[in-house]
Amino acid sequence: MTDPSPRTLVLLGHPDLARSRINRVMAGAARGLTHVTLHDLYAASPDRRLDIPAEQRLVSENEVIVLQFPLHWYSVPGFLKQWLDEVMTRGFAYDTGGLLTGRTLLVVTSTGGVADAYRPGAFHRFTMAELLRPLEQTAHRMGMAFARPLVLHDARGVGDAELAAHTERYRRLLITGPVPCQDAAA
Repeated sequence: MTDPSPRTLVLLGHPDLARSRINRVMAGAARGLTHVTLHDLYAASPDRRLDIPAEQRLVSENEVIVLQFPLHWYSVPGFLKQWLDEVMTRGFAYDTGGLLTGRTLLVVTSTGGVADAYRPGAFHRFTMAELLRPLEQTAHRMGMAFARPLVLHDARGVGDAELAAHTERYRRLLITGPVPCQDAAA
């Protein structure tokens, strides 16, 4: 019997996973799922040198690409950005005639701020949809669907029960596959 779950690559981009409560627990949701490859970028390349053909092969083998990271200065952590720059290149990820067309990009992130701080007029001034727009456009440029992001706010203040519920939502997304949305980052 074949697994109906989509082949999924989770790119874990946390610069200090050992000290992370949120991303470490959430990465655990991916472990043990036979259709999921959990790829900790910082552990796999401690010298920050990427094996580009191997990384591109990982992308090619999967239908869903998950970027899991803590929001750093309103963006992805530096090494995850380096990965995007060096792996998702012209001729591989775009301008290829559709190599990634039909695949899905899912952003799974955590923030230090409370949800209410991410709105016009609030502390962070912008919504998460606005802050994640560059990743949504990246997916579009590569011909990928952009799924509704999974965001956990207030990483330092979230309780164990809320983290467990959030992690279970993540695990279910990994099993069933994310649903691409028309207004995905809303």
